[in-house]
Amino acid sequence: MAPSQRGSTAVPPTYVDANRLWVDSRIRYEIGLRVEGAILRRLGARGQRAVEIGTGRRGLGARVAVERFGATEVTAFDLYPATVGRARIACADLGERAAFRVGDATALPVDDASVDLVVDFHALHHIADWRAAVAEAARVLRPGGQLALTEMTARFVDAPWLRAVSRHPADRFSSDELLAELRAHGLEVPAGRLRRAAGDRWIQAVATRA
Repeated sequence: MAPSQRGSTAVPPTYVDANRLWVDSRIRYEIGLRVEGAILRRLGARGQRAVEIGTGRRGLGARVAVERFGATEVTAFDLYPATVGRARIACADLGERAAFRVGDATALPVDDASVDLVVDFHALHHIADWRAAVAEAARVLRPGGQLALTEMTARFVDAPWLRAVSRHPADRFSSDELLAELRAHGLEVPAGRLRRAAGDRWIQAVATRA
């Protein structure tokens, strides 16, 4: 496998962890809302009953699900109570369409085959066991349901300059590794529902549950 298609094997040192400054920044939010959300909508993301993994303090994925993907009911999960509280405030205008709860993306308190859409806005590459999170997304999706994701791959996450200022787990994925893991759990990315950019550092995909 070529180096560009291989996940990380060693983790460069992190000197200053500025993850939160970027993840919850206004510019990051606007890129997700206006650029990545629009790309995923063009790729066919849709669904009425949705789950978001990794809300961040602005509730980005929940808002995109409602405003761009047609969701009428979104339950958004994050590990951290303070983050959930901030996201709930940020998305108060969505009313009963969005609920924010503390929860683990690798063990979602959601019934099997019960949702139309799972939304991932750069959560997977922060999750130590990202494969378990993919498996959970597949579990909760009904047949024909979608996983709409936008992610940075190992080619970006493992760049020494980024690792120096932003802490991430080891074993991050290439786009090929991510797509293979999706397929392993019955999530297929049809032709025309995949976009790779920035030298395979940035990927958007809409995967359908078989």
